[in-house]
Amino acid sequence: QQSGQQQSSAQGKHKEPKSIEGRLGEETREAAGEEKDETDQFKRSSSVTFVARITGLSLRHAYWLCLILNFAIIAAVLIWVWRTKLPGVFRARTQSIQKALEEARKASEDANRRLAAIEARLSHLDAELHEMRSTAEKAAAAEEARISAAAEEDTRKIVLAAEQEIAAAAKSARRELKAYVADLAVSLAAQTIRVNSAIDQALVQSFGDQLTSEKNGSGKDGH
Repeated sequence: QQSGQQQSSAQGKHKEPKSIEGRLGEETREAAGEEKDETDQFKRSSSVTFVARITGLSLRHAYWLCLILNFAIIAAVLIWVWRTKLPGVFRARTQSIQKALEEARKASEDANRRLAAIEARLSHLDAELHEMRSTAEKAAAAEEARISAAAEEDTRKIVLAAEQEIAAAAKSARRELKAYVADLAVSLAAQTIRVNSAIDQALVQSFGDQLTSEKNGSGKDGH
């Protein structure tokens, strides 16, 4: 019983691909039949019949002649479009490409020029740095000399002012000293004069006393 079920399932599996292939074949035949029907309809169309009647050809030959004429018309239209429309499009496209190439060339030349300038600047950078360093050193030396000269000038002015102040102070001191010496001389002279008067008075008094004593002594001797 199981073997019978397996055989039936296998037969079902064999039948399924056959049914799919059959459907595909039927669809192919139907499509071919429809295409054949459309071709037959076109062969028996009024335009093909009209061409066959004018040319005296059979429907088959008239059909192929119509196909050739259709292709010729389509080719003529395409050639006309190619000659009338496409050259302008290609011309504009070519001009756009040429313009882009020219701009790219100019940009490349400008970039190369800038690169050359940068390389030249870098090659002279050491010389420029040396020159800048030398200029800075010269400027620093000049500034140092200027500051030193200004300091010396300020020192000279200070010394000169101090000397002038010292000279003025010495002159004033000499005047004060002369005045003090003069006052001292006058004071000493006055004191000398006062001393001499006292001495003179003392001498006169002593001389008077001496005369008096001598006079008294001579009187006693006379008695």
